[in-house]
Amino acid sequence: MISYRVLHKSLVVSLCSGLLMASSSFAAAPEPGALKMGVEPWLGYGQWHVAKHYDLFRKHGLEQVEVINFAEDKDINAALASGQIDAANIATHTAMGMIAAGLPVKVVLLLDQSQTADAMLTNSGITSLTDLKGKSVAYEEGTTSDILLHSALTSAGMTLKDIKPVPMPASSAGAALIAKRVDAAVTYEPYLSVAKKNDPTVNMLYSGQNDPGLISDVLVVREEVLKNRPGQVAALIATWDEALNHYNSNTQIDRAIIAKEVGAAADDLNSAFDGVKYYTLAENKRVLGNQFSNETFQHVLKAATDAGILTAPVTAAQVVDARFVNAD
Repeated sequence: MISYRVLHKSLVVSLCSGLLMASSSFAAAPEPGALKMGVEPWLGYGQWHVAKHYDLFRKHGLEQVEVINFAEDKDINAALASGQIDAANIATHTAMGMIAAGLPVKVVLLLDQSQTADAMLTNSGITSLTDLKGKSVAYEEGTTSDILLHSALTSAGMTLKDIKPVPMPASSAGAALIAKRVDAAVTYEPYLSVAKKNDPTVNMLYSGQNDPGLISDVLVVREEVLKNRPGQVAALIATWDEALNHYNSNTQIDRAIIAKEVGAAADDLNSAFDGVKYYTLAENKRVLGNQFSNETFQHVLKAATDAGILTAPVTAAQVVDARFVNAD
């Protein structure tokens, strides 16, 4: 990861008093009432589908969990902003943008990190980032592809001015590369696998694995829910962890469950699954209020700001609430 991680002393003090607080205890049983949570058809949120399939929500005392599917970012964002849903699974940079804009939500759980499921593909003539100078690069503005591109260029001492940006949907970027309409394409799975299948000569030049933590997803919860229904939030996090443990022990079976829910065949998503790391509760205890808040947050903030996606300042103390993952 590149070195945009230096925290001012005041922020460190704020984090120590806010995020890295002593472990807290929450209600022994979840509060009554429905909990509505938004997801999109991305396999990074797949453990919620595993939880639903095996009735794990109910096992943890959550009698009425509605997992609501949304097709686009704008729809899930609007539902969260209007209070139609209580929680949502979104990209880290999206959560930052929401909170910077004044939406009363907090990140309570780190869900997944894209390693090779988000990447830049190039033709065989481009073997280094500096080879991109003057070349055409397809990517979708305002998305994880946008952030990955900016971070890649920065790591090579370059900016968008050094390339020929070709904005287009992520679903079209790989096809444009195969058709030789562009020299490089930044996209994500399953479009990466489709492109490589259609043209085995394309190279993966840069991916989330080159920039750990940059492309990640989080669970955000409305602040009123955190205040009034903390037991539900704690149970939700425990449910994710049990679902992930089940997935790790029954990977192929649970991949099929997730694939069905996101509208794809499991075999078509093998590379996509392999390119994603899911975070357990134990890992969240180690990183959410520490490495994620102190380092990863600053890096994502820099990349999202450079890409013009984040236009207002925000701090880790405003975004992250690590009490729930740190609770006994």
